Amino acid sequence: MSRHSETVRRLAAPDIRARKGGDPVVCLTAYTAPMAEILDPHCDLLLVGDSLGMVVHGMPNTVGVTLEMMILHGQAVMRGAQRAMVVVDMPFGSYESSPEQAFANASRVLKETGAQAVKVEAGPTVAPTVAFLVERGVPVMSHVGLLPQAVNIDGKFKAKGRTPEERKRIIDDARASDRAGAFAIVVEGVDESLANEITLAVKAPTIGIGASPACDGQILVVDDLLGLFDWTPKFVRRYADLKSVIGEAAQSYAQDVRSRRFPAAAETYALGGGKARRPRIAGGENQG
Repeated sequence: MSRHSETVRRLAAPDIRARKGGDPVVCLTAYTAPMAEILDPHCDLLLVGDSLGMVVHGMPNTVGVTLEMMILHGQAVMRGAQRAMVVVDMPFGSYESSPEQAFANASRVLKETGAQAVKVEAGPTVAPTVAFLVERGVPVMSHVGLLPQAVNIDGKFKAKGRTPEERKRIIDDARASDRAGAFAIVVEGVDESLANEITLAVKAPTIGIGASPACDGQILVVDDLLGLFDWTPKFVRRYADLKSVIGEAAQSYAQDVRSRRFPAAAETYALGGGKARRPRIAGGENQG
């Protein structure tokens, strides 16, 4: 029996919201079906983050990510995950102009991917949009602190909450998202004391990334966790070094191809029933 024929109850927004102050919520990003299938047994929530623009498509930041890209990767992750709640990022420009624009695009994401919720980066104008979506049946995860989609304003990715004014703005954004009905709030790149204050100030569970172990859950970009990049942010803990493993595998493959050790008899078809013959190369001799 395949794993997809088994009946598995998928987690939903009320399940995540109910974890406030309880067992930490385990979250990772996912962008493909095979990775989602690997992560699914271990995670409560998989985020199809717009970080895919950088880690999958090689973009310099997330601003160039399109709604079509998010839908395509959301569909892939939904094919791989059975149990974990799947949340899809709303990309830059897809929700800011009006609540109506946000609903049109968010409903399209949910319809075309089958995901259970969307995520938006918070700000002074976003809380009414969150409320508009929630009132119309779209579960929303909010995101405060360091906002990757605002990189062109900040000039670079940098920690937030350095001044009293900035701390107050971030707390206000978190409270506004909470009042608007966000089922969870990502808190990224802020001082630990600020993350703790936000966690105590809101009813929704907080999901930390570069924040505090006191948050109600944690999330990392899976490619960072797996060590697929030379550089990672300060808040990342690498649990593997897959870049080296993949590089060594590719090197071994290249050596075997160049020396004609691959494919060998075990990887070659001989449909006539006879033994597969090695190819003859220049000079009239078979090699390897």
